[in-house]
Amino acid sequence: MSTLRFNLREDKPDKASKCPIELIYQVSGQRKYYQPENNKGKPVKLNPINWQAEKQLAVYVNPTKAKKLLPVELHKDLDNVILLDSEIETVNDTIAKVKTDIKAIEDRFALDKIPYSATMVIDALKGSLTSKTKKEEPKDYLVDLIDQYVAAHALNREAGYLTVFKSVKTHLLAYQVAIKETVRIETIDYNFFQRFQTFLINDGKLKNNTIAKALSTLKTLLAYAGKTGIKVNDNYKGFSIKREKLEVIALNETEFATLLNMDLSKNKRLDQVRDVFCFSCASGLRISDMQQLKREHIKRDEINITVKKTKTELTIPLNGITSKILEKYKEQHKPLPLISSQKLNTYIKELCREAKINEPIEIVRFRGSKRETETFPKHDLIHLHTGRKTFCTLSLEKGMSAEQVMSISGHTDYKSFKRYVDVTEKLKKVVMVKAWGEIPVLKVV
Repeated sequence: MSTLRFNLREDKPDKASKCPIELIYQVSGQRKYYQPENNKGKPVKLNPINWQAEKQLAVYVNPTKAKKLLPVELHKDLDNVILLDSEIETVNDTIAKVKTDIKAIEDRFALDKIPYSATMVIDALKGSLTSKTKKEEPKDYLVDLIDQYVAAHALNREAGYLTVFKSVKTHLLAYQVAIKETVRIETIDYNFFQRFQTFLINDGKLKNNTIAKALSTLKTLLAYAGKTGIKVNDNYKGFSIKREKLEVIALNETEFATLLNMDLSKNKRLDQVRDVFCFSCASGLRISDMQQLKREHIKRDEINITVKKTKTELTIPLNGITSKILEKYKEQHKPLPLISSQKLNTYIKELCREAKINEPIEIVRFRGSKRETETFPKHDLIHLHTGRKTFCTLSLEKGMSAEQVMSISGHTDYKSFKRYVDVTEKLKKVVMVKAWGEIPVLKVV
């Protein structure tokens, strides 16, 4: 039985008073230490006020509170001393990843019936495991390929994208336990896809779209394996992945106007949440890009920013709504009053409930051939990404072309963007009037 915990080495502060996080991992009395690293290969560090030992998590501390907790000499360089909200999330993601990776390594040893020590697990975590058993360690395991892919793309892909691959790895490990066999890359063919799909439906209890994403990710991995010289059975390419059309949940023009015009002068919390959400609705910015938005990104009447997800440069013209929101917070350090994504999502639902955005929405999903339906009030389905969807649908309804909207939102694939074009019947009327003019009003004689 193993145990692990994270410890902040307050005895090793750097010049900015940040201390490294250390993992203490123990198996059968043997203890091993490991220092987690960020995606740049540097030790994960944070100030003691950003660490909650009981919960084993990094926590955000706002600048005002930080000044009360820190020595005066650190106040001048506060940005380098405490972590931003987005940096806190990155630290916690790193901690979660270490836990997940260790569990996967332990499961792998158990599956192969290899007794393991703390040293063996930590060595595997570092990627330097050399088995001391007589059993030869194969190099064509699918789980190894997933680790290789994630490591190769850690620096140039957003963490959210790689999370899908880690999820597939979790399902794969469960599948291997069920079949009592480790999956090799060269054995993956059409039949494997069928068996794995059936497992995900029956044992994984996943819905079809989640399964489709997992199987699509698996195809991406196999294509990557082929490019790196690993032997792959091309028979798998004949397996067809079916995706169901998902509902586009977005605010209509009336709902958006209702949020904008709400009197929230007596509720500062929801007032700020409203501003962040409406800024997304009127700009198309993702939460990850709003989190990295700085004053220097705002040039007169436009925002110039490098999109975190795609690493591409994007120019977004300001409009009456977005410029007014930025003006409201011009005296603050950050352009927008952001809090954690988790809290924002919770408060956005509360905000929309207060605005009585409660139209019943039926959500239809399939698990295999079984149709499952649930009905929710609309406010329960609204979250951060709804802002971006709202921008796309309302912009189209206001007469902007798909190309114009895509150039502002940063969409590069029309196939994925087309769902916004399909979702609104009002768009047909807008473009018809724009092309052919308004219907003349006939006078009653």
